[in-house]
Amino acid sequence: MKRTFDLLATTIGLCLCWPLLVAVALLVKLDSPGPILFTQMRVGRGFRPFLIYKFRTMVKDAPSKGGQLTIGQDARITRAGRFLRRYKLDELPQLFNVLKGDMSLVGPRPEVPRYVELFREEYLKILTVRPGLTDLASIQYIDEAAVLDHADNPEDEYRNVILPEKIRLAKLYVLHASLLFDLAIVAQTLFCLLGVRLIVCELPELQPHLKGTQESYGIMTLSLIMKWRRPLIVILDIGLMILANYLAFWLRFDGDIPSQEAQLFQQTIPWLVAFRAAAFFFFRLNEGLWRYTSIWDLQNIFSAILTSTIAFFCWVQWGIGVTGYPRSIFIIDSLLLVGLTTGIRLPRRLFREKVIYRKTKNVLIIGAGDSGDSGERIVREMRMHTSHRYHPIGFIGDQESLVGQRIHGVKVLGTRKDLSRIVMEEQPQEIVLALPEADPVILREILAALGPSKAVIKTLPSVRELLANKSVVSQIRTVSLADLLPRAPVDCNADTLRQMVKGKRVLITGAGGSIGSELCRQIAALHPEALLLYERHENSLYIIAKELEDHGWSSFVHPVIGDITDVRRLSSILDKHRPHILFHAAAHKHVPLVELNPDEALKNNCVGTRIVAEAADRYGVERFVLISTDKAVNPSSVMGATKRVAELIVQDMARRSRTRFLTVRFGNVLGSNGSVVLRFQEQIQAGGPVTVTHPDVRRYFMLIPEAVHLVLQAASLAEQGAIYVLDMGEQIRVLDLARNLIRLSGYVPDQEIPIHFIGLRPGEKLDEELIGEGEIAKPSAANKIRRIETVVSSDLRPFDEKLIALEAAATLSNSAWGMERLRELVPTFRAAGCPASLPDQAAGDALDQQAALQENT
Repeated sequence: MKRTFDLLATTIGLCLCWPLLVAVALLVKLDSPGPILFTQMRVGRGFRPFLIYKFRTMVKDAPSKGGQLTIGQDARITRAGRFLRRYKLDELPQLFNVLKGDMSLVGPRPEVPRYVELFREEYLKILTVRPGLTDLASIQYIDEAAVLDHADNPEDEYRNVILPEKIRLAKLYVLHASLLFDLAIVAQTLFCLLGVRLIVCELPELQPHLKGTQESYGIMTLSLIMKWRRPLIVILDIGLMILANYLAFWLRFDGDIPSQEAQLFQQTIPWLVAFRAAAFFFFRLNEGLWRYTSIWDLQNIFSAILTSTIAFFCWVQWGIGVTGYPRSIFIIDSLLLVGLTTGIRLPRRLFREKVIYRKTKNVLIIGAGDSGDSGERIVREMRMHTSHRYHPIGFIGDQESLVGQRIHGVKVLGTRKDLSRIVMEEQPQEIVLALPEADPVILREILAALGPSKAVIKTLPSVRELLANKSVVSQIRTVSLADLLPRAPVDCNADTLRQMVKGKRVLITGAGGSIGSELCRQIAALHPEALLLYERHENSLYIIAKELEDHGWSSFVHPVIGDITDVRRLSSILDKHRPHILFHAAAHKHVPLVELNPDEALKNNCVGTRIVAEAADRYGVERFVLISTDKAVNPSSVMGATKRVAELIVQDMARRSRTRFLTVRFGNVLGSNGSVVLRFQEQIQAGGPVTVTHPDVRRYFMLIPEAVHLVLQAASLAEQGAIYVLDMGEQIRVLDLARNLIRLSGYVPDQEIPIHFIGLRPGEKLDEELIGEGEIAKPSAANKIRRIETVVSSDLRPFDEKLIALEAAATLSNSAWGMERLRELVPTFRAAGCPASLPDQAAGDALDQQAALQENT
């Protein structure tokens, strides 16, 4: 098709331009001695050399009198040559190169062999197409000689700066080559040569140059037109009034106006113009900017013409007493004038942003006729504002009745069940989910249906955010992993929470961790009387303390370095500050590490929780909130079992303390320290593979802010001894999570990024649970939060003795005995293997030592 177009366009061009070619040839011959044509060896497609033809613009033997580059006002250029070079008329003989097949109308400009050899590897791809008369580099360097004139060393400037840029633009052309692109380049070249302020080939790579061209050309002409635009519009409108009336007579009498009617036209036209002009002035049709022409302007045009027609009819019939005026003329004239006045105004609006070629992205929109017509709004805005650079190629809907229909000219290609086929056929670059309140299950199904496509998945914000801004396209964002979670974040009653912490001192243990730091942020935003950040890792503590300080909350934030197992340190802080609310988030949470270091988990998660809980009771804390985990339910890991012991400690304290003790239990949080999501992201960035323990492993997931919302809601309920869990919906397969994360990162799962299965690690199980044996979930006072109740009452009298034995094992760092005591406290703990028991004497000594330690405490 390209070659056919070249031959056809070149033949027509030569037929039309042969007088110009003859005139230029005579000008060259008469201006200076020498041949009319200049020939030079250039490199064509497939590195085939050919002779390029140009009109001679330099003196005879110019190459021997200087270099191959033309620089500024080169003395070798003839008088005629300067004119020819300015408008690129010297390139016209290359039309014969096009006919011969050496060149194309549009293509990378051919270079001399020595420059091609310098960048031979680069030209391997460029010279797969024919060189051309013009290309992107011709637009970018419309006056290359002037650019070289400002260089200290023109040869180095061309070889090291200009030529690499030409090569880059040539590659860009090869990448986007099409007939439409060629037409845009030809038109843009002509406009640049003539100084016309119009962009028809819109590429980001050319915009700086084209904008500069726009600013430098035609400014005086535009200023003159804008200065006199109202008188010019009035004159133009009057001309159209006369033309419309004359055409009405001409059409009425089939192109042969009788002399009597011609005299009638001459007699009445001044009155018609007067009435029309007055109506146009009244409706302010000479004031509007045509590039903003709208329905309002069209209504005014119709109203002005209708009003003036009625007035003119009355004046003809009863004012001047003209008889025999054809009544059909009134109707024909009015219709013609509506068409003419509208026709000269609308094109400025229609084409103010129209270009022949614009680099756009093909977009498939999921959501036709659904979700408040968000899809329709997206397409309408893409059509109206082409600056968004989106090209909608089709809709995906839910209703079979819509398939095959068109919305704003865009076809509904099918339903979601056809998504895989449609994506393979249409190859969209982006897929926009026009479903502001889409179920995450639907989003995951859409991602799974994309197959090997590398299309970027984007979505809309919530309906509330969508209504807050009239622009829809500007709010389109990339789908995040959080969008795929099975539930939306829990909304908190800010007034209730603010009332809870107003005038209160709040202490958070583990303040530098993922949950602890988010607790710090949200509680600090509620402006308590004091916020104590208790953390043993100074780096984590420093980071969160500085963040709160940057928000202007340093006046009530008090960072404290301390360990929860350090009784004296903790007691001194509570005695000094006397907090009203205590959130206990400090714990060892990483399952594999805890399996390797069980003694530290016993010390931190069990002993530490007891120490903090007893200190809270001793120093009059009003509310104590334990952060627990779903791994505490029927635990298979040391971490889960120790967190279950922590829950039991809190429940035991609730039975004998005036402090309100409660527990919040939830699943995995996305983005926490050591989170599987962060691990997957690291592996994806490294090129894979992504490692998953088992293809069937499932987990509950939530956002960190969501988890903290739950904690704060539970704290506001503050039922003594309560365990709260979030209604988290279904569990998500970790394998699906990995696949979705790979796709959202711009890769194809299993092809570009492989997934390997490494087997379950010690302490892990396939599924997690939120409700354990002997527990039932009942609704709480807060929405989507359930309260766990124990259906089998447990005898806690031996609990203290078992806890002392457990702490004794932890103190002696005896893992085997500690695991036995842990299973006694948590009968549902099912760990792999069963370590041997301690000798009775060692067990007795340990119990005595731990009892003495507790008495001293």
